[in-house]
Amino acid sequence: MAPSRFKSLRDKLLLQEDLNFLITNRVPRIFLTRLMGRFSKIQSPLLAGLSIAAWRLFTDIDLSEAKETRFGSLHDCFTRELRPGARPIDPDPRVMTSPCDGIVGACGDVDGEQVFQAKGFPYTLTDLFGSAEAAAPFRDGTYVTLRLTSSMYHRFHAPADAKVEHVTYISGDTWNVNPIALKRVERLFCKNERAAVRLRLEGGQPVALVAVAAILVAAIRLHFLDVLLNVRWKGSNELPCDAQAMRGEELGWFEHGSTIIVFAPKGFRLCDHLEPGTRMKMGQALMQIPAR
Repeated sequence: MAPSRFKSLRDKLLLQEDLNFLITNRVPRIFLTRLMGRFSKIQSPLLAGLSIAAWRLFTDIDLSEAKETRFGSLHDCFTRELRPGARPIDPDPRVMTSPCDGIVGACGDVDGEQVFQAKGFPYTLTDLFGSAEAAAPFRDGTYVTLRLTSSMYHRFHAPADAKVEHVTYISGDTWNVNPIALKRVERLFCKNERAAVRLRLEGGQPVALVAVAAILVAAIRLHFLDVLLNVRWKGSNELPCDAQAMRGEELGWFEHGSTIIVFAPKGFRLCDHLEPGTRMKMGQALMQIPAR
């Protein structure tokens, strides 16, 4: 390719990224998120059908695995269940499975307290979890970022047999969490609304799922608390739990699409097939659990 043509193509791609960032982030994010929340819950099969048809113009949404294919509202489509057997769960007790469908982003070893949202954009565990005490078990541990696109299955599940011990809810902004924003906004995950769900595996190891909300999706439903955490939540930020969950059991859902960051302590390691860009399905092997 001639240098001039290559430069022209590169400039077009950069312009597309800049426009994408401008359209999805330089807007009243929280207002639009609240507005989308109200609109998506309007009960009207006709409106839902028209909205889904418009949605298909911009995404590769596939409803062939859905338990129901007709929806009373757009929210019902966002939070759809899958047909039984659509997501086989890896039965190997030596691995922790993916809690959701997603695209692998930054992943690997935690360097002390430092992790990355994208190359050159670090953040700390303490900033993400909200306290040094909550972050301490995952120092020098392992992490993997799983990004859920708007067209994906939005429910998330237990990665292994475990007890849910605590949830820390941190209210915040609703920046887009796509790769374009992650390369532009420092400490983005630490700025957005999020819920850190802390679990303990049967072997005693602590694990955390940090569910990060985003623009149009600042709402997280957790079944074991029976609450809807969103930008209007006025309850306690610290929510003790005592709920048993089996491998693959549903824990909750996002109301559109966002990110789950999985943290494990030192000794865990990513499965060999994982690297940035890998598409994961809920139930597939994610991390190797060290022998007791």
